[in-house]
Amino acid sequence: MKTKMRKGLMVSIMLMIVLGILTSCVESDQEGDLKDVDLPGPLGWEYIQDKGEIVVGLDDTFAPMGFRDEAGKLVGLDIDLAEAVGKELGLKVKFKPIDWDTKEMELMSKNIDCIWNGMSATEERQKKMALSKKYLNNRIIIMTRDDNVVIEKVEDLKKYNIGTQSDSAALETMKGNEKYDVFADNISEYKTYDAALMDMQTGRLDCMVVDEVLGEYKNSKLKKKFDIATFNFGNDYYAIGCRLGEEDVAEKLNEALENLIESGKAEEISNKWFGKNIVILEDYQ
Repeated sequence: MKTKMRKGLMVSIMLMIVLGILTSCVESDQEGDLKDVDLPGPLGWEYIQDKGEIVVGLDDTFAPMGFRDEAGKLVGLDIDLAEAVGKELGLKVKFKPIDWDTKEMELMSKNIDCIWNGMSATEERQKKMALSKKYLNNRIIIMTRDDNVVIEKVEDLKKYNIGTQSDSAALETMKGNEKYDVFADNISEYKTYDAALMDMQTGRLDCMVVDEVLGEYKNSKLKKKFDIATFNFGNDYYAIGCRLGEEDVAEKLNEALENLIESGKAEEISNKWFGKNIVILEDYQ
């Protein structure tokens, strides 16, 4: 009996060791630049073309880029633009909501083929993904609870409770600011901007750092609108993220976007959502 118990204990210990090693590997991949991850199966444009479908990963609460309408249907500028690109490339477009915190792993595991959802083309993401050209210019702004919250310079943030979305360009931009340590302890991270907005409305937050396109759109739908601070964190360009090493896929997306701009279709889509043309196609500096 004791021998069987010892054997059972040894098996349990070995399983725990193996699970620990696997967990460590996954965490390492998530924290690293993912360059050394072995990807399953074929890759690149040929892979996308052969299956005749491109799977687009998105946060489906990010209005007006990609979100659910009152009927639960996915709508938004990026939805319309992706479907138009799909037609240009002869591909079916499938949209797949994902956890934004794990978007790079969703790409590398081939659960999705690209991330197209108002994603900022940050330096960190340029290392982790093959990005398209910049297709939209945005800014990182600060929405304030009311006019009693005055933010005219970055140092003013130290006086207030700040909210933003986890793993967002807004958070990364704040962390990159030379005065970050002054207000870092005041930041609360949320799974979605909608959750942060709710805490703004209840007064738990004084301000929220957010993409201008989302902030302005949300404000347009509110009866009691939030103020926009004088200070902002500057320009924030959007790009489509493909798997690291799949520059050929990113280039195909660039070509399709260029065709849509030349035909006027991109401007038509932009006017539908913003009342003006904000679609661009620019290289990185």
